[in-house]
Amino acid sequence: MQRAARFTRAPLAFAISLSAAGLATPAIAEEAASQTIEEVVVVGRLLSAAAQLNEERLDDEVVANLLGADDIARVGDSTVALALRRISGLTLVNNQFVYVRGLGERYSSTTLNGARIPSPDLTRGVVPLDLFPTTILDSLRVQKSYSTDQKASFGGGNIDIRTKSVPDGLTYGFEVGGAINTENSDDVFSYAGGDDDDFGRDDGTRALNSALRDAVTEFQGDISTSNILQTIQGRGQPDATLADAQAINRDLALLLNRNVALTQEDADPDLDLRGYFGNSFFVGNDIEVGFLVGGAYDNGWRETLQTRRNIGRADEQTDTELESTYFVNITGNANAGIRWNDEQEIVATGLFLRNTDDETAVRTFFNPNREISGGSGFQNYRFQYEEREVEVGQLRGNHRFGAATKGLLSDVLPFADGLVDLIPDDSEIRWYYSDSEARTDIPNQVQITGEGPSDPNGVINIADANVRERSNASDFRFTTLDDEVRDSGISFVIPYYGDDIFAEFEFGFAANEQARTYEQLQFELGPLSVADRSTLSSADLGAVFGDPQVTNTANNYAFERAGTNSESYIAATKTEAQYVKFDATYQETWRLSGGVRWEQYRQVGLDFNPFGFGVATPVVTTDPVALQNAVFYDDDYYPSLSLTYMDDWLAETFQFRLGYSETVTRPDLREITDASYVDPLTNDIVNGNPGVTPADVTNYDARAEWFFSNGDQFTVSLFYKDIENPIEFFEAAASDTNVAREIVNADSAEIYGVEVEFLKELGFIHEWLQPFFFQGNFTIQDSELIAGNRADAPTNPERELVNASPWVVNLQLGFDSDDGAHAATLVYNVYDERLFVAGRNGAPDGFEQPLHQLDMTYQWYPTDTITVRGKIQNLLDDTLEIERAGIVAFEQDFGRTISLSVRFDF
Repeated sequence: MQRAARFTRAPLAFAISLSAAGLATPAIAEEAASQTIEEVVVVGRLLSAAAQLNEERLDDEVVANLLGADDIARVGDSTVALALRRISGLTLVNNQFVYVRGLGERYSSTTLNGARIPSPDLTRGVVPLDLFPTTILDSLRVQKSYSTDQKASFGGGNIDIRTKSVPDGLTYGFEVGGAINTENSDDVFSYAGGDDDDFGRDDGTRALNSALRDAVTEFQGDISTSNILQTIQGRGQPDATLADAQAINRDLALLLNRNVALTQEDADPDLDLRGYFGNSFFVGNDIEVGFLVGGAYDNGWRETLQTRRNIGRADEQTDTELESTYFVNITGNANAGIRWNDEQEIVATGLFLRNTDDETAVRTFFNPNREISGGSGFQNYRFQYEEREVEVGQLRGNHRFGAATKGLLSDVLPFADGLVDLIPDDSEIRWYYSDSEARTDIPNQVQITGEGPSDPNGVINIADANVRERSNASDFRFTTLDDEVRDSGISFVIPYYGDDIFAEFEFGFAANEQARTYEQLQFELGPLSVADRSTLSSADLGAVFGDPQVTNTANNYAFERAGTNSESYIAATKTEAQYVKFDATYQETWRLSGGVRWEQYRQVGLDFNPFGFGVATPVVTTDPVALQNAVFYDDDYYPSLSLTYMDDWLAETFQFRLGYSETVTRPDLREITDASYVDPLTNDIVNGNPGVTPADVTNYDARAEWFFSNGDQFTVSLFYKDIENPIEFFEAAASDTNVAREIVNADSAEIYGVEVEFLKELGFIHEWLQPFFFQGNFTIQDSELIAGNRADAPTNPERELVNASPWVVNLQLGFDSDDGAHAATLVYNVYDERLFVAGRNGAPDGFEQPLHQLDMTYQWYPTDTITVRGKIQNLLDDTLEIERAGIVAFEQDFGRTISLSVRFDF
């Protein structure tokens, strides 16, 4: 909201930003608070950008937090996910997903420059935030209380990723860096890949052969020997024999990429390259045109060790996986914009993200069929190349009817002069259009099952293990995901200027369409018998599945289609919305804002059979009941109301806010089908549920903020959320060796808590502490969920929400030398024990244990254009642990990451 008070608060916001960045002493902050806004501007682009964020927070009519690119660079977080954990009330799960105020990722939304974007994540419809590098950021905005200009699917909050825009003038720079991780061995697992792996792209080496796909169609989805024989006999070859069918079956197997011999490779240090170039210039006196392009590339190795234990037989039934991952991240971004007289602006944004993980893993496990004391166990080998891409194209416009614009309209359209005068001064039209697509391709995920003798500690040497003699000894999966989103909106803003009142009235329209297609093709190849069992040694998997071994008629290799055909699905949603909103300030003391949003939501989701070829096995069900259940429609009104009191009570600026709103949380597209998948962290089977309905959320917020003239600040926020029909995971019935979970609507849930944020320079303690500042936040919260009768025999019918930590702490100690040449930051993050998985039929719940993370960043500025940065992540070398009944059921080490980079900015 544009209003006169913004100009009186800008110097104060500047002082706050100085202290927040650790760049000002109290004397400088006090001096800045007395300056005019023109004097603020000349300080420099870096500091004025930080001031603008604080100014925006002061001016927000809702509860929101902002984090600027400069603050993120100071701490050294490389991804949006890591940066967001610094904000109060936010916790990070699996280094990818952010929980806002204890509510899971499904209860929060993510936008890019205000527009929805698709997700390349195979198991969730929300965007994994580790996909976005912080190099593309201008700022992050986390809105925690709802306003009607936001989508109604707003439970915990909205995270808006705001990318860099057009620069003020010529700017260019580049950065070179590297890193190592202490968990990496000197040699890591690998296998033969393709020529383009260093670019994060498979060159076709692993892809499904088109001839194999044609053969699947030819034999109507059944490539077993018996069906091949029956098919060719029915096609004019009545004398065909079983041997003929076996030969065809083996030839089809040869079309798979079976070059999967385990190799060892040096774990070279990470490589990190970044660069950007931009400029802006005037065309005439009034039109400014600019652009900014940038790119980044990084690669490296990570080795992780995961251990799982059966809590009933923790010493006998274990599951250990050593995984080596070669990652490649590529980013490209481009922005172009045109401005006229600071009243008309159109900006175009393009973004390309590629994130590829090439994984090689050896897994040793013991289950009820084979325990450690029995002296033998299972050993599996996994080769998985997963390529994820996101492409975004956006166009945004902001058109203000100021004096210059109205004058131009009057000149161009003299016959409409009277109509132009009817337009209130400073009225605005804002619009956006976003077209984006996310794709995930796993061209060949290979899993091979072996077995071998084990020592008393449960260790199986690869050289002593053999591939199992069964048709499903190896599994070949080909997975593709395509997720497309089109998002658009337009709003009209009309201001009102009175003697004591300034108000804005906004009317808006929005539309969103999303379509998601997931396909998984699965085959199995294995020896039913072999002439020489020594040829099954796991020491050379490439030879076990090599051409000579598979085609040897003395062996009996079988190649068949695998899986349940319940993994693939198609789903789509369409949302249309209209909203009205008002924002009024009385005597710069009282501010009332609110509105109502009407939203119409439609969704459809169906699992499909990629091997369906007839009435008996259709691609998509023809059952009228199933088709009817696959469709969901809803329309409703979502109100919001916020009241703010502004004064100078106990500080230079004091604000007290109250908020109320009603929102909704909808299931992911995958969850509304019968499709199932395997959770990558727990290996649990997760089942969808077409019967899941949206959850209704009622939100209450209160926040008190004190901003002091020396740059210190203190904030206390209270929140309460009441959820009807919350969407939660519950454990479901499964086999003895598997764990299954399903998504259902519980009866109700509530969560409430308090957030405290503070910023304090330390010069008041002693003069030599003048260069230091202390900043942090902590959250204390409680939650309760009533499971209801739709959950399958939960151990605890009343429990806390999954991943809702009772408390979260973020602390930051910063230092800036008097000469401005050195800066250092120590950052600490910890969350309390939180529920990870709820038990069933008396089985205990699983709790993720507190994870203490301490990072240190040092920056040296030898010149105005050079920055040298060093960082150590996870100084405490803490481990992720999940406990059930006092037993560590899962654990994973992250190691310490040590990085060094040099940046040149011109």
